Amino acid sequence: MSALLANGILVLIGLCFLLPLAWLVLASLDVRASYQTQIPELLSLENFRAVLTPDLTFRPLWNSFLLSAGASVVTVVASVLAAYPLSRYSMRFNKPFMYAILFGTCLPITAIMVPVYSLFVRLQLIDSMGATILFMAATSLPMSIWMTKNFMDSVPISLEEAAWVDGASAMTALRRIVVPLMRPGLGVVFIFVFIQAWGNFFVPFILLLSPSKQPAAVSIYSFFGQFGAIAYGQLAAFSLLYSVPVILLYALVSRGMGASFSLSGAIKG
Repeated sequence: MSALLANGILVLIGLCFLLPLAWLVLASLDVRASYQTQIPELLSLENFRAVLTPDLTFRPLWNSFLLSAGASVVTVVASVLAAYPLSRYSMRFNKPFMYAILFGTCLPITAIMVPVYSLFVRLQLIDSMGATILFMAATSLPMSIWMTKNFMDSVPISLEEAAWVDGASAMTALRRIVVPLMRPGLGVVFIFVFIQAWGNFFVPFILLLSPSKQPAAVSIYSFFGQFGAIAYGQLAAFSLLYSVPVILLYALVSRGMGASFSLSGAIKG
């Protein structure tokens, strides 16, 4: 009886997720799409043809890629450098520092955007892609340091000690031994930050003013017109195109997580 109840609850939860996805697919193929989930009278790719333009799709997706990839690269490099002393050296402030990082993950981004916007204005960094990338990387850094430290702890320090005996410095051992061995874990961190930045709406909406620099997470609101008018079909088609990179990266996350958990066994002996 309990198993039947549990399966029924899981089916109900699955339907709750399946219904919006069904609307998304069906509406993208319906030129007369509405907010209701309905089977189109005539399947058509007109909505995709309407949104596949440089201004609506290609440039915003490219901007999203630049912001997400840039923030991911900066975050991974900074996380490795920050996690290395936390993983390899026992210091008095290790635990307080990690707790401070944990507090940083709980701080909502909306709580700091007003002083950040003021700082960007004073430094004349408003509408700067580079500055926005650095700030997005900073918001992802706390969780990334936690993840990177856990992956780095799985690399035996004896391998570094052997390199030190051969005359390698700490940074050389980090670059040539630790980083290659924890590459699957760094891939997980990279994809985690990438997906988080890909769906970030608030930060680029506040810090980037030019329409030509807006990512897809912001430009999606161009399908919402005045007085409640919404281009449902084009919105659904754009949403599907916008979701494709995330789906591909989710598949990479699954493979990366499996490889990272088998890291310690792969380097034994």
